[in-house]
Amino acid sequence: MTDTPHPEWRKLTRAEERVIVHRGTEMPFTGEYEHNTRAGTYVCRRCGAPLYRSEDKFDARCGWPAFDQEIPGAVRRLTDPDGERVEIRCARCDGHLGHVFEGERFTPRNTRHCVNSISMLFVPSGTTPTHAP
Repeated sequence: MTDTPHPEWRKLTRAEERVIVHRGTEMPFTGEYEHNTRAGTYVCRRCGAPLYRSEDKFDARCGWPAFDQEIPGAVRRLTDPDGERVEIRCARCDGHLGHVFEGERFTPRNTRHCVNSISMLFVPSGTTPTHAP
């Protein structure tokens, strides 16, 4: 994962950098999008790439926003070094998003992307993203 910011990427706060660049995790039940039910698209906080659609979000009661499907090609999956979990990263900027779990049967897709709110920005339907570096 690169620490060198791209000139078109948004400047991150220390808290955002701790999660997005250094693969941290925000505290459960504290993220701004955990209970968001508005229609729209979730984009990468660092580079603005579209990641998830609101219609794929569900309440997993896990403390973080949960999605059962990403926008095709938006997310990369990498097995954690311990082999226990699968990390998810933005396919465009390699920013850490969270982890993906399969086999929990929360939805028919049987997949849960557990995403840090701090790794995303929400763009309501019918608006244009304002993602300035």
